[in-house]
Amino acid sequence: MKFDKIFLFAAALGLTPIALSYGVKPDASIPYLFGIAVESANEKHVFRAMMGLYLGQALFWVMGALKPALTFAALWSVVVFMWGLAFGRILSVVLDGVPSPLLLVYLLLEVGFGVVGTILIRKKSA
Repeated sequence: MKFDKIFLFAAALGLTPIALSYGVKPDASIPYLFGIAVESANEKHVFRAMMGLYLGQALFWVMGALKPALTFAALWSVVVFMWGLAFGRILSVVLDGVPSPLLLVYLLLEVGFGVVGTILIRKKSA
């Protein structure tokens, strides 16, 4: 199996539990993971929408791994997604201070996936 396909499967596999932790039962998982109270329907709605977005992305990455016609677009999707999250987290570190260790791990993973995805795109474009 080509590395780009393994990379897309890995990105999808890694994002899925994060997505589920945000949206399956946000009033229990979010306070446990991040110390943020989630009580109102609006708060639950936001986290479930994030879950849907993340699962939609993960599904597209799996499709990109399985369908060669979608692989390049899926790689771009991973790169934009990961670098977008990483940029927001870096901005938050600068403006708000250092978050919990779990969120720093997320940042490192996002940067790592962003770097590897960027390399794969450059190789496919060459």
